[in-house]
Amino acid sequence: MVKRFAELSTPLVADACVRVGVAVRAAPAGVRAVVPGGRVAGRVLPVRHYGSVDVFLEAYGAAEPGDVVVIDNGGRLDEACVGDLAVLVFSYGSLPAGPLRLDGREPEALASARFGPHLVGVEDVVFADSDGVLFVPGARLDEVLEAAAGIARTERAQADRIRSGDTLRRQTAFDEYLERREADPEYSFRRHLRRIGGAIEE
Repeated sequence: MVKRFAELSTPLVADACVRVGVAVRAAPAGVRAVVPGGRVAGRVLPVRHYGSVDVFLEAYGAAEPGDVVVIDNGGRLDEACVGDLAVLVFSYGSLPAGPLRLDGREPEALASARFGPHLVGVEDVVFADSDGVLFVPGARLDEVLEAAAGIARTERAQADRIRSGDTLRRQTAFDEYLERREADPEYSFRRHLRRIGGAIEE
């Protein structure tokens, strides 16, 4: 999975999700790599934080090679929940104040994690790069990555043609699209791109 993601990006994976009918589940826009250029791909190892690091240490005991710890801190913006002694990958930000609370632990503490409106668990896979963090159902992983690789090939070919002087407008037969839309107002640009094999928009 890491090797397959090496030639892709989270935007490509998101476009692939749309193409194959998988809901796009992205982490909040503020989640970024702590180390510039950081990239992650692996099975979700969910952890819900309640004020103490013990839940992280417990999760590590169940971790397998390739697992990625995904931490749910309840969307709190008033505390840092984990430091660089425990993890050093992606974060919503930094804050000098650690947790000043100790809440009751839910039974789902190591079974699922919430990210914005999304609930993720061990059946999911996480991808992260400089564009953000994305979750994909493990059961649809091969289909999504295959579609993402196809979109990547198309976009690389389009970029090569642009460098050779073939404009994107010409590549997408945009004048033809405008004519067809004039005749059929329901004819969308996305439909047009699919018809001609373009991949700049899903």
